[in-house]
Amino acid sequence: MAEFGNPDVIQEEVDILMIGGGMACCGAAYEVMRWTEVAKAEAGVDLKIKLVDKAAMDRSGAVAQGLSAINTYIGDKQDPADYARMVSNDLMGITRDDLAYDVGRNVDDSVHLFEEWGLPIWKLDANGERHDGAAAIGEGLPTLKDGGQPVRSGKWQIMINGESYKWIVAEAAKKALGMDRIEERIFIVKLINDANDKNRIAGAVGFSTRNHTLHIYKAKAILLAAGGCVNIFRPRSVGEGTGRAWYPVWNSGSTYSMAAEAGAELTMMENRFVPCRFKDGYGPVGAWFLLFKAKATNGYGEDYLSKNKAMLDQYPPYGQAAVPASCLRNHVMLKEMKEGRGPIWMDTVTALGNLRNTLSAREVKHLEAEAWEDFLDMCIGQCGIWVGENIEPEKKNSELMPTEPYLLGSHSGCCGIWVSGPTDLGAPTAADPEIDGVPAHLPKGWSWGYRGMTTVKGLFTAGDGVGASGHKFSSGSHTEGRLAARAMVKYCLDNKDLKVELDTPVDALVEEIYRPVRTYLEFKDYSTAIDVNPNYITPKMLQFRLQKIMDEYVAGVATYYNTNDKMLEVAEQKLEMLKEDAMKMRAKDLHELLRAWENYHRILTAEAHMKHIQFREESRYPGFYYRTDKNFVDEENWKVFGNSIYDKTTKKWTNFKRRHVDLVDKSKLFKAAAPH
Repeated sequence: MAEFGNPDVIQEEVDILMIGGGMACCGAAYEVMRWTEVAKAEAGVDLKIKLVDKAAMDRSGAVAQGLSAINTYIGDKQDPADYARMVSNDLMGITRDDLAYDVGRNVDDSVHLFEEWGLPIWKLDANGERHDGAAAIGEGLPTLKDGGQPVRSGKWQIMINGESYKWIVAEAAKKALGMDRIEERIFIVKLINDANDKNRIAGAVGFSTRNHTLHIYKAKAILLAAGGCVNIFRPRSVGEGTGRAWYPVWNSGSTYSMAAEAGAELTMMENRFVPCRFKDGYGPVGAWFLLFKAKATNGYGEDYLSKNKAMLDQYPPYGQAAVPASCLRNHVMLKEMKEGRGPIWMDTVTALGNLRNTLSAREVKHLEAEAWEDFLDMCIGQCGIWVGENIEPEKKNSELMPTEPYLLGSHSGCCGIWVSGPTDLGAPTAADPEIDGVPAHLPKGWSWGYRGMTTVKGLFTAGDGVGASGHKFSSGSHTEGRLAARAMVKYCLDNKDLKVELDTPVDALVEEIYRPVRTYLEFKDYSTAIDVNPNYITPKMLQFRLQKIMDEYVAGVATYYNTNDKMLEVAEQKLEMLKEDAMKMRAKDLHELLRAWENYHRILTAEAHMKHIQFREESRYPGFYYRTDKNFVDEENWKVFGNSIYDKTTKKWTNFKRRHVDLVDKSKLFKAAAPH
């Protein structure tokens, strides 16, 4: 029988391996079987598929706790090019229009599937009155696919009853894929390259978080979609609030770190998201701003966005759009806080009062309930804050606060991996120079045949993993997973005779993965208190050190998101020492082995973030971070993609620029538009 220090090794060979259980992998799991069946029928190839998740798919990923809105739905009154324009503007002009456009033209199909699978979506009736999802179903209002009109909280968002959103989507994925192809609670910690081609993927290795087993998978194609990165910066919630964050705490940068070690090109890793959220509980603000039409004020009741409008004009064109970029809205809020006009309030009292003047009594009652359900759907801890502080939103305003930074590629952020875009936006022709307003060409290096494939052959990504293409949210991540699934099947068919070979022996993999266990077992008796030992460091203590370095030197909350070249040099030195000490992390059980490997991933992701901020000599995202030595936006020299490649042998980063090209006409951003 296997022991903690000597796991059983289980080896398996598949064609396609999917890593993760969030929306992206659920989309891939649903889609891949359809194309696998086509491959078998038309090419006689029977592909073997496996999905591995470190958690359980029902509550895995960023949608685990539920959502109160789907934030990306195009509908019949706007188009994918408009969506690509919005994504570009909100991310200060540096995005891949081809990737955003591709999501925009496909995303509605995923949303229609969600409704078909049972997700309740709010609807407008013939009189324009709002009905929540359950009521809409009960009253027989038509589905979106059949022309039903959603209740929009903004230009791109539609309201849902979404506490069970992830359950619904996961159920469809599991039914499509079959539970015999799914392994839960196995944490993949390392990708393995091909012994005969270092720029090709060959497999992955991980361990069970429940049993003493180590799992090695050999695969032709791998979808790496394990989410973004949380907890590399010291969170605002400490003490009994430790562990509370806005994005899911189990997102440990595995997508970015494993891709980097495999040799994949990263892009825009300097970008981060610093959301404005309800203080202490991290409750969402989108419904309040968009659905309830609430405004944020400083401590003296002033609308600081209007008051400081001139600040936005300093950042053309992104501050002059109908909806200024998210980072710039933070920028004006931080001015109020730093100049002593805090705290920042969400004026819930006025917002709910105004709604009584425009809505029916039934709708008002429903929306007052939604003020609570918005949190119950997706951030139940915020309800606890309201109850504990005697807050009734119709009677008392709530405080807002910018959070610690998060790294992600699916929400209002665009860091991630450089991937191949769609292939049908090819060379222009005289007969068809454009496709729905998008120029029918792509710059060199934007597409190489397989949508979602990284620069490493056979390695794909989706959701938070796809860089330079934010604002996908839940539905867009699901869509990208589906697009990647189709591309992976094509890749496998195109390489049906390929035989990959792992470049690392099994024994070496076991020793590497179980190093923290070996360290603990060797030194645990050196001291009487196992947590105090000069020969190892606990994962918890190491994470505290990482968070302190990033917070104080790489533009965390401690410095009001400020850094400079000298502070980044200190961070670089401290991260080097931290990486040395990380080799002495201990794992006294499987839970700590999980935490240890999450820390390895976080450190490499943090280093990528720091290196990219060093490389980009401007402050492209004021409000998210400032390089005080380069406190300006430089459109002439830095409206480019900041990319990097990591060499796992030398442990060195190479940073470089890739040319940016606008594929849609961005001048249309400045026409009158409803808030998105």
